[in-house]
Amino acid sequence: MAFHANARPLGASRKEKREFGFNAVSALSIPFMIILLVFVLLPFFFIILYSFLQKIPNSDKLYLTFENFSSFITNATYTKATWLSLWFALLTTLICLGLGYPVGYFMARTKPKNRRIMVMAITIPMWINMLLRILAWKQIFQLITTWTGIELDGTRFAVVFGMVYDFLPFMVIPIYTSVLKIDPALYEASKDLGANSFKTFFRVTLPLSMPGIISGITMVFLPAATSLIVPMKLGNRMPLIGYLIETFFKEMNDYYLGSAAAVVLSLTMLLLMFLIGKLDRSSVKDDQGSRKKRFKDISPLGAGGGEIHG
Repeated sequence: MAFHANARPLGASRKEKREFGFNAVSALSIPFMIILLVFVLLPFFFIILYSFLQKIPNSDKLYLTFENFSSFITNATYTKATWLSLWFALLTTLICLGLGYPVGYFMARTKPKNRRIMVMAITIPMWINMLLRILAWKQIFQLITTWTGIELDGTRFAVVFGMVYDFLPFMVIPIYTSVLKIDPALYEASKDLGANSFKTFFRVTLPLSMPGIISGITMVFLPAATSLIVPMKLGNRMPLIGYLIETFFKEMNDYYLGSAAAVVLSLTMLLLMFLIGKLDRSSVKDDQGSRKKRFKDISPLGAGGGEIHG
C-alpha cells in the first residue's frame, strides 16, 4: 500500500470564498488606477470615438461613419506604409535577437565582476536622450558619405540600423536575466547524462530562456513598429506609419483619419501581442510539463536510460 505525503486533507477540495477587503495595501493602487484612467484609457477612448466620426461638409456637425477606416485601408500609400513599418519592425527584431542572445548568454555565464561591467556598458548609452544619439548617427552617416561617397543617410539601411541600435538593449537585458535564473544544477545534470555543450544548449538553456526571448521580442517589435524619431531623422521623413499618424494630426489637421490609422495600428499590435502571448504560454507549459522528457532526450540511453525524479 502506498501512502502519499502530499495527500489533501478532508474538505480541502472545497473552494474557499475570499472577500475583498479595503486596506492600506489596496489603497496604494488608487493613484495608479487614476493615472491609468486619465492618461491611458481616457485618451484611447477618444481616439476610438474620433475614428468613427466625420464632419458634415460646410458644417461643424459630426456624424458616425466607417469612412475613415475605408479611406485608410483602401489607400495604397497608407497600407504600404503600414506593411513597411511592420516589415522594418520584424527585421529589427530578428537582428536584435541574433545579436542580443549571444551577448545576453555570455553576460549571464561570465564572472559576476565582468557581468556588472557589461550590464553598465549596455545600459549607460540609454541614459542619453534618444534624439541626441540618433542625430549623432546621422552626422556619422553624413561623414561616411563625404569620405567614401556611399549614401547612407535617408536609406532603409539607416532606418533599420538606427532601430537596432536603439532597441538592442531591450532584447539583451531580458535574455540576460532569463539565462541568469537557470539553475546551474541543470547543467551539471545534463553533463552527468552525457550531453555535450551543443545538446545542453538546445535541450536546457534555450527552452528555459524562452520567457526572456518572448519579453525581448515584445519590447523590441512594438516600439519599432511605431517608431517616429528614427524614420524622421535617419530616413529623411520616410513615410512609415508613425510619421503618417503625426502628419494626419499636425499637418493635415484630420483627427478623424489619424485616429482611424491609430486604431488600425493598435488592433494589429494587439493581434501580434496575442500571438506572442500564446507562444509565451506554450513555452511555460512546455517548461513545466516536459522537463523530465528533455532530460530523457539528453541521456545517451534514450527513453530506457532511467528516469529523473524532481
